[in-house]
Amino acid sequence: MGFDQYHEPVTELSDSVRTFARIIVSLTEEAEAINWYEQRISVEKNADARAIMQDSQEEEYKHFGMDLEFLLREKPVWKATLQRILFQSGPITELGKQGEQQGEQEEQRETKA
Repeated sequence: MGFDQYHEPVTELSDSVRTFARIIVSLTEEAEAINWYEQRISVEKNADARAIMQDSQEEEYKHFGMDLEFLLREKPVWKATLQRILFQSGPITELGKQGEQQGEQEEQRETKA
């Protein structure tokens, strides 16, 4: 993806925004790698080769998780929204609506502070 990740002039972006953009790109790349391994694993007949690919895919899970955690630490509103959705039981769309409402409330509190 290179420097096409920027939609505004790079010289006008703060260091933190450029770092955020880099991590977003990394997150996307990790998700893409997970997908590629998933496809390869599904068609691989050789058990040893499949095991190696599964091990590699698990590394990508870790990298994806670290990227996501970094982003959530940078954006508390995003974190507040996702905490109401991730690792919860129940209908995902309903959790999404609740998470969005909670995130909006969090954002309002931050704006007032």
